[in-house]
Amino acid sequence: MSSNQVVIRSGARRAFSLVEVMVVVVIIGLLAGAVVLKVADNVDQARVSRAKSDISTIVTAVENFYLTNSRFPTNDEGLSVLPIQSFTDPWKNPYQYNIPGRSNQSYEVVSYGADGLTGGDGINADITSTSLD
Repeated sequence: MSSNQVVIRSGARRAFSLVEVMVVVVIIGLLAGAVVLKVADNVDQARVSRAKSDISTIVTAVENFYLTNSRFPTNDEGLSVLPIQSFTDPWKNPYQYNIPGRSNQSYEVVSYGADGLTGGDGINADITSTSLD
């Protein structure tokens, strides 16, 4: 064999260069980031939906209490006199019961959203029994 001939061995592997590996890692990272953002948004929306559902269940229990006792629970009694299990919202904050409620309502059940504070926007917005769909 002369020195100008190239010998190709069968089964020889060609390795990826560092640049190729880094490009693939960056692409996978970008795709993973997009997926995480989408999933996080869906989780937030699911928590808001669960809070609305919980409030609707609490409202039904309050209305049943009224039908049985001819009065709404007092602020001192709160939600503890109702025969339901969960009094914490999806963010682990207690639901609030106010009598009288805002907007001239007899009562109001409130979750203060993800931040647990009055007011806010997006997932931090208050979810109230008067604002259910």
